[in-house]
Amino acid sequence: MKTCAVCEKGRLIEVEDVINEMDGYFFVTKGLRCTACGEEYLDEKEGEKMIQTAKKLGVWGEPLKLHRKLSRSGRGTMLRIPTDIEQNLGLKGNEEVSISKLGNNRILIEINGKNQATVK
Repeated sequence: MKTCAVCEKGRLIEVEDVINEMDGYFFVTKGLRCTACGEEYLDEKEGEKMIQTAKKLGVWGEPLKLHRKLSRSGRGTMLRIPTDIEQNLGLKGNEEVSISKLGNNRILIEINGKNQATVK
């Protein structure tokens, strides 16, 4: 039996009810679960099936990494959001956002009431 990589105590058992959430859609897949801490591991084949289904539903985005230059405005620094991201998220330009620092070179932008976007 395999042991859990997280707690290193429990053994991994096969289950058929690993739940994954993506953009409000819930996927139930086969996988492994730790008997001690409950950590779940998704089976590779099941993960591929989930990705294919998510792509068909339009909730699996292609990796997007755009490079932008920050600019100064008055006493603050500005970041322009590209039009394709603005349209994809349905932004109108008057949304309230929360910005958090993550580590030394990453910020998290949360659009209140929407999903999260991370900028590196």
